[in-house]
Amino acid sequence: MPLLLETPFGFNLDLSFWQEIFSWPTNDIINAILAIGGWTAIALAFFYIAENRWVYFREERYKSRWKWVLLAVDIPPMFIQSPKAVEQIFAHFSGAEIGPNVIEKYWIGRKQKFFSLEIISIEGYIQFLIRTEEEFRDLIEAAIYAQYPEAEITEVEDYVNNIPSNFPDETYDVFGGEFHLARDQSFPIRTYKNFEYSLSKDVVFSDPMAAILENFTRIGPGENFWMQIIIQPTGSSWKEKGIALVKNLVANKGEIGHKKSSGFLSFVANSISEIPNAILTLLSQTWSWNFEPGESSSERAVEVGKMTDLSPGNKNLIEGIEEKISKVGFKSKLRVLYSGRKDNYNPSRCFDGFVGAINQFNVQSSNALVPYNITKETYAFKTMRVNWKKSKFVKAFKKRKMRFWSLPYVLNIEELATLWHFPLPFVKAPMMQKATTKTGEAPIDLPTESSESRIRRVVVTPPEPPKPPEPIRPEDLPYS
Repeated sequence: MPLLLETPFGFNLDLSFWQEIFSWPTNDIINAILAIGGWTAIALAFFYIAENRWVYFREERYKSRWKWVLLAVDIPPMFIQSPKAVEQIFAHFSGAEIGPNVIEKYWIGRKQKFFSLEIISIEGYIQFLIRTEEEFRDLIEAAIYAQYPEAEITEVEDYVNNIPSNFPDETYDVFGGEFHLARDQSFPIRTYKNFEYSLSKDVVFSDPMAAILENFTRIGPGENFWMQIIIQPTGSSWKEKGIALVKNLVANKGEIGHKKSSGFLSFVANSISEIPNAILTLLSQTWSWNFEPGESSSERAVEVGKMTDLSPGNKNLIEGIEEKISKVGFKSKLRVLYSGRKDNYNPSRCFDGFVGAINQFNVQSSNALVPYNITKETYAFKTMRVNWKKSKFVKAFKKRKMRFWSLPYVLNIEELATLWHFPLPFVKAPMMQKATTKTGEAPIDLPTESSESRIRRVVVTPPEPPKPPEPIRPEDLPYS
């Protein structure tokens, strides 16, 4: 008997075919779907792979023409400026954002360039560095000089070539890891504004950079400890998830977006299970059909909460999300690397303390930066896997790769300024390179302290002046 469905448009739909299809066993249904339209899915998959490989090929050709420069930034020792100044510097960096069109993306291979914010300690000598493509050198210098007029910016040689790239190595050993967000990128971490506290009548700022730099001062002879935060300008599409989170919290639906996916198969299974509900919802919204007798539209409506009904924790969470998405964001990746000669190799000297220093930015109810995929193994073939991971990690560190091991996440300029800013004068880092406040000839008997840099400056040789033309002799004239 045919199954007819009456419609409001004066005709009936015959659902007998679908009734018979869904009465088959599951294996027969899958085979029928593959026979009817399976080739379409396979063709789309091949097209997707081919498109990605073509874009990657064109981008690699475009990137091969990039010229990188590494800039050492030195700030006067008594120059007092809050991390807000560095936040403005990062806002200036957002001017490097581009939006390639179809021709630029698929033929020229143009892609967004990025920056690397770095703090390095070479045998205890600490230096703040910024790595950028040559096109944006003027942008970097203008942004820094606008906030720190007396800063000294010097081009230096890349320090990463001081250690090998392949392991095991006879002389050096390395240890490192990346940090990623524990929850969705819309949830903020603790920022420098939360490190101000009242002591009697005065407001005191406890610079979080002090705890970070303390680990860089622990480095001794033959050791290196390097940190890099790779940032890439991005648009505003990442803010849509934050807006959805705020609406969800206000509607008293609980929190979403912070749970990690359990895997591709679970994602596929959940997606398939939601198909019938999606179809029923679409039909009900189109023709106002009630699939559950006795259920009125008012009962199906979502009860929307009010701000006054929210708990204090959710109120603070909503305010934090709104504040984060109100500022400029960058795709980011934080990683650190320790290297040392084997006779003096001790990563616990600084790495454990660095993890503890990063924990000061964690908020239990919001977000946290946690170590991810450290260069160690506890499974079979441990030595071989550890050496493989060390080699891959060091090469990614040297090339400042953004997409390595885990996807980048978005941090706004306030969060970046919290993790990377020039310390205030009360932060004690004796061997940190600082700009000189005055230049002049010192007295002969004045005692001096050696603070030579461990990284070499790039010396630019000025071009030779053109030679003056030789005088014209009378015999060379045409009428002579």
